[in-house]
Amino acid sequence: GAGGSIDVTFRSKERAALADTPVQAGAGRLYTAAVAAGAGYAVLAVLLSLLQSVPARRALLARLRTMGLTRAQGRRLLVLESLPQALLAACGGALVGWAAIGLVGPGLDLAELAMTAPQRLDAVEAVRLRTDPWSLLLPAGAVVLIAVGVATVQAWWVTRLRTTTELRAGDAT
Repeated sequence: GAGGSIDVTFRSKERAALADTPVQAGAGRLYTAAVAAGAGYAVLAVLLSLLQSVPARRALLARLRTMGLTRAQGRRLLVLESLPQALLAACGGALVGWAAIGLVGPGLDLAELAMTAPQRLDAVEAVRLRTDPWSLLLPAGAVVLIAVGVATVQAWWVTRLRTTTELRAGDAT
């Protein structure tokens, strides 16, 4: 027989040990905070840009209502008006994210960040950044949903206002 003991270490066991490090937990909290801050800034930016255009939208809807546009059609018009910018921002953001991962990924080894010990373990291969379609498409879809949601609320609010007030005000914009 062999006479000696054999020490077998499975790759899955080594990876599981590396997944619960303080660095991993801190990175997860940092990522969550960054996503929350980014979502907050996105909502604020969309809301402020749409609030800036409320007087012009009211005047436009008032004129269109005198030509026979219903409230529901006015709401749809305001929501559809916000879609091109939101779709362009979503596609641009996903493209920039994909390009950034492609540019930064080859020069960054994440295994060093995941290690608890200063030396490299033989069982761990280089961990590289890779593009994940869901990581790129979910934020892009969220941008579109945020823009449509804010535009829907604004459209509901603007179409509830009286048309005669805007028509009497004249072309102040």
